[in-house]
Amino acid sequence: MNKQKLTIIGIGHVGSYVLSDIVKLGLFSEIALIDSNENISKGEALDQLHANPFTFMPNTKVFSGTYQDCADSDLVIVSAGASIVPSEEEKMPDRALLAENSAKIIREIMANIVAHTNNAVLIFITNPVDTIVHIAENEFDYPAGKIFGTGTMLDTARLKRILADKYNIDPKSITAYMMGEHGMTAFPVLSRANIQGFKMSEWKDLFESAEIDQVSIKNQVVQAAYDVFNGKGWTNAGIAQAVTTLVKAVMLDERSVYPVSTTLRGQYGYNGNVTLSMPCIIGRNGIEKQLEIILDEEEEKMLRESAAYIQNIMSSVGAGIKSIS
Repeated sequence: MNKQKLTIIGIGHVGSYVLSDIVKLGLFSEIALIDSNENISKGEALDQLHANPFTFMPNTKVFSGTYQDCADSDLVIVSAGASIVPSEEEKMPDRALLAENSAKIIREIMANIVAHTNNAVLIFITNPVDTIVHIAENEFDYPAGKIFGTGTMLDTARLKRILADKYNIDPKSITAYMMGEHGMTAFPVLSRANIQGFKMSEWKDLFESAEIDQVSIKNQVVQAAYDVFNGKGWTNAGIAQAVTTLVKAVMLDERSVYPVSTTLRGQYGYNGNVTLSMPCIIGRNGIEKQLEIILDEEEEKMLRESAAYIQNIMSSVGAGIKSIS
């Protein structure tokens, strides 16, 4: 009997929340936890096992594991890495500040993963996620499409929440997404946004509201992350749902379309030299297809600015240089 298995690497604020949400899906019979502090992975596993007896919880085997558990895992989630720390002096610290430390950690993690598997789908959360995904995708021999990052999934959720509040509707009725960097230079693709088929040009009259300003919306989405961060010191609920959504899409072969972080292969004039979020079909093999949507002039400009910013971060940590075995 084939047991579906998940491995989660990094059991901090984000990893533990991801675990809690994913267990409730009931998609995995086994979940292995790996953390640089083994006491944390053991404690988290035991805590989850204590939740299993409750009525609506699946009897999932959760345990503290090792990288050998990647060998028979269907999916591996990586959330290990440094976190930005709140301070009174800097209210909007850039995720790019984590690049050097996170790059070192992810190279070590990838070396351990590829020593045991090149079959599992790998989903990265670690920031700065675009640079981290570029390292994982391009410095190690791994099948195309099986590595991607959460990218602007959370930025997109924040965009929908902002628009939903503006128009007093359910955010799930909105089709819209953010592209580019998961961070300061993410941008909304408003030229394609709609509410159950109603175009943006129709929103003003339908909802008796002022027109949307693209720059203002972009800034609100970026600020939303720091409203959470400066309030509680980290973010985890939203990103956990982003990961859970992607996990479900992979394990159920949904072929759902989401904006995830991936290395561009000819789209928008880039070929292997930048990784950012764009719409992709997500299924059992990970990214089944990258979807190059046509952007308007302003969005195209924002894409270039975001790509240039990501490339600068990549360059600072030598991202994309092929490792020598």
